[in-house]
Amino acid sequence: MESLESVGAKYQVLAGRFDEATLRLWVAAEARSLGRGGVSLVAKAVGVSRTTIYAGLAEIAAAEGARGSGRSVATETGGGSQRIRATGGGRKRLVVRDEGLLAALDALVEPASRGDPTSPLRWTCKSTSKLAQELTAQGHPVSQRTVCDLLAQMNYRLQSVRKTREGSQHADCDAQFQYIARMVTQYQSERQPVISVETKKKELIGDFKNTGREWRPTGEPEQVRVHDFIDPELGKVAPYGVNDVTANQGWVSVGIDHDTAEFAVESIRRWWLEMGRPLYGDAQRLLITADCGGSNGYRVRLWRWQLQRLADELGREVRVCHFPPGTSKWNKTEHRMCCHITNNWRGHPLLTRQVVVHLIGSVRTAYHPSPLM
Repeated sequence: MESLESVGAKYQVLAGRFDEATLRLWVAAEARSLGRGGVSLVAKAVGVSRTTIYAGLAEIAAAEGARGSGRSVATETGGGSQRIRATGGGRKRLVVRDEGLLAALDALVEPASRGDPTSPLRWTCKSTSKLAQELTAQGHPVSQRTVCDLLAQMNYRLQSVRKTREGSQHADCDAQFQYIARMVTQYQSERQPVISVETKKKELIGDFKNTGREWRPTGEPEQVRVHDFIDPELGKVAPYGVNDVTANQGWVSVGIDHDTAEFAVESIRRWWLEMGRPLYGDAQRLLITADCGGSNGYRVRLWRWQLQRLADELGREVRVCHFPPGTSKWNKTEHRMCCHITNNWRGHPLLTRQVVVHLIGSVRTAYHPSPLM
């Protein structure tokens, strides 16, 4: 099958010899020879409308039908040749005939910034169908397809909101981050372990919808429940991640009860016994970086009490550095572990707790091949 480039190359060679009628028949013949999808491919390669190609296909079909029936086909001619449209002929473009169309569309899409706070579409989803309806009501008759083309010409694109504003920050926020960075660097230079901890979003267990898409046979999507009501027997799970910042290795404990400070410290204890001690057996100190809220929040007394018990048990100093409020996205665990776990089970219903464990345990990253245990 010919490619977009090859059709375009042929057109560039022949374009100077085409009049309007010949071009219409040539693009139609090319589209028909390409088969399914040929109309769209030729229209994109040559730059003509699909309507023109379909008109050419109709002319070819009519000529073939006439030959098959033995009838002659007469073509209107003027002076022995087909009439060629004069320069500037044909129907004018819609934006030329309706000079206020683009301004009206722009005001509907961005009413606040265009000085129109009373726009009828200010508080609705501005789909192309609704935009076409409102423009028609304002005296600018236009189709939904034309609205799509006009929005593209005006450099509008479908976009989602982007999280960029951090909100109000304390004057000492930057100093706190610099202090944490200095502590991490100091511990790493002395070959002392540094970990980042965080509780991942709680997940429903059962045949529930999980966001994302996965490759499956056409027409055979995974069947899940319509409503996300918690299963009283399976319940939820709360994955708690421990990320070794230096070794870039992860440990995840999957809690089946509540996300408590006791569970958080127990996750750190198990990380130390299974992964930390083999790497840092002679270490005397442990640095933990964590969010300032949740089960490991700086105001949670049970968190501090359980950490003291862990320090006594291990015979090592345990220090915690909390990130400032509203800066949890800077947590290393979020970027190095949690996002990869979410991506690995996208589109997968978490049918059982074993499924959750297997999906977490199979996560690998290109940065480091170590598994998340």
